[in-house]
Amino acid sequence: MNTYGNSSPKAESLSTGNFDAKGYIEDEFFKGVEPDSYMPVSEWADKYRVLSSKSASEPGRWRTDRTPYLKEIMDCLSPKSPIQKVVFMKGAQIGGTECGNNWLGYVMHKAPGPIMAVSPTVEMAKRNSKQRIDPLIEDCPELKKLVAPARSRDSGNTMLSKDFPGGVLVMTGANSAVGLRSMPARYLFMDEIDGYPQDIDGEGDPILLAERRTATFNKRKKIFLVSTPTIKGLSNIEREFENSDKRYFFVPCPFCGAYQRLEWKQIQVEDGNVFYVCEHCGGHIGEHYKTQMLASGRWQATASSDGVTAGFHLSSLYSPIGWLSWKECVAIYEKTKKNPSLMQGFQNTILGETFEAESDAPEWQRLYEAREIYPIGTVPYGGLFLTAGVDIQKDRIECEVVAWGRQKQSWSVEYFVLDGDTARPEVWRKLENVLTKDYPHESGVTLPIRVMCVDSGYATQDVYSFVRQFSQAVWGGNGARASQPRTVVAVKGQSRDTAMLLSTSKADTRKKGLKVWNVSGPVIKTELYRWLRMERVGEDASQFGRCHFPQYAEEYFKQLTAERQVVRISNGYPKPVWEKDPARRNEALDCRVYARAGAAIYGLDRMSEKAWAELEALIPANPEAKPKKKPARFIQMKATKVDDPWL
Repeated sequence: MNTYGNSSPKAESLSTGNFDAKGYIEDEFFKGVEPDSYMPVSEWADKYRVLSSKSASEPGRWRTDRTPYLKEIMDCLSPKSPIQKVVFMKGAQIGGTECGNNWLGYVMHKAPGPIMAVSPTVEMAKRNSKQRIDPLIEDCPELKKLVAPARSRDSGNTMLSKDFPGGVLVMTGANSAVGLRSMPARYLFMDEIDGYPQDIDGEGDPILLAERRTATFNKRKKIFLVSTPTIKGLSNIEREFENSDKRYFFVPCPFCGAYQRLEWKQIQVEDGNVFYVCEHCGGHIGEHYKTQMLASGRWQATASSDGVTAGFHLSSLYSPIGWLSWKECVAIYEKTKKNPSLMQGFQNTILGETFEAESDAPEWQRLYEAREIYPIGTVPYGGLFLTAGVDIQKDRIECEVVAWGRQKQSWSVEYFVLDGDTARPEVWRKLENVLTKDYPHESGVTLPIRVMCVDSGYATQDVYSFVRQFSQAVWGGNGARASQPRTVVAVKGQSRDTAMLLSTSKADTRKKGLKVWNVSGPVIKTELYRWLRMERVGEDASQFGRCHFPQYAEEYFKQLTAERQVVRISNGYPKPVWEKDPARRNEALDCRVYARAGAAIYGLDRMSEKAWAELEALIPANPEAKPKKKPARFIQMKATKVDDPWL
């Protein structure tokens, strides 16, 4: 047995007595001096690649003719191609990652050298190793001979490293500067690069950091960048694609033969049938023609380049028959009409295009004019649970109580400005009055504040002292109700935009110490401004995300829209930043951000139908004909222990 646990030709020959020492030495010598294979990657994949049932929807022998648009991409990665960098900006269900895996297998077998494969995070690199790389090696006999079993002693086969004769495959995450500096690499595969951080440990862009590892290989290097895009102006893959020759896949019309790109504007629906309208002859192309169209398709460059960088763009409209259909794309698009927040996902993952986020703040005048007639301090029908967001200043505490209902609708119930030095206990007792108050519902019942989020960025220790008085048992999403109906949590705003609720951290070193919730201001503000911009036309308009406001004064709406998102250049790379209008205050916006974080903690984003039904069961049914209420300006508000600045 050889080192890798497989029978060597020499061992087999010795056992049969037919060993030719001279011939064996010659074979091994010529293997050592053999130049990089002239077999293209696509041909290697057709001959050797086997797709595993663990990661592929169509397991079995790889067939490039199933996805003919990948042939030129793979062949640009072959040693004989002069292309040194390949950029692939794509939609979903296209085969981009498997294209990269074909290349990795080819390198290990035919053109060995040091390879670095980078995922957005180290955890994703581990998952990719287990779900894709291990099956790639295990199901391909030629690769299995080259890589020792992981169980072998000193095998060089670990979760993030695969040794093979002549090279090594190292997998790492873009969030690890150490991993990106670990070794020089002739081959670099960077997957889903739009998921990479803009800066890593203060060392700059992880893409540039990784590309430096290939510098010593000069013209022999190969770099493959793959990703679905994200936000226009911030997308890594868009930036790389714009610096390439920008190739698009043109396919012939089955009726007139004219070549064209598949574009969303040409997709039409008639009597439930989805078809593509030829831009040349107007013919209605059914999806069953797609196979023959793809087989005859060709890539066409649309921009000049440096001659060593090739860029490819492909939307999911090219997805082969049996993967993602045009009809499914239309169904996804129809959902965006009811829920505009899904539009970015449609443009990114279906069209393979960047989403142009609106950076300007909503117009406060329009929001002011759209105020509704319901009593301040009362929860209207539709509101099912309450949260509160609290902003701490030196001389006051500001707080907004918000009701939440189905389809993520919200109603501002009451806004408080509690004057007083926050270093003294009196103002904190005012906040406790806000928390312990039961708020009347339009149906006649009362609702408590379920989660109050208090910003701990200022007067931190005073905030912690206040929060410790109340239970921190958090619940929600499964219909279960807490034994303590009011929960107060300390929160801290973060600039990261990876998730709404980022993490929790301890405020002290005690075993069961106070936890601080880290929340993403950019994520919540982006969502809020998208909801505030939505036009509402007629009673049948979509209610998803609709924000309702009572008869507040102008100042509230000026504060709610006091910030906007702009793109600044940081360390040479674009970075989104939220900036405040210097002429306005922004406490109302901060309070709404923290109230939204409270709703997320309670379970708004994962609420089941059963949970919604149980909340609704606590509210008497809305009568068909309710008596008209007097306008809010005529309503005599009950005196409270706190001040309301918006009356």
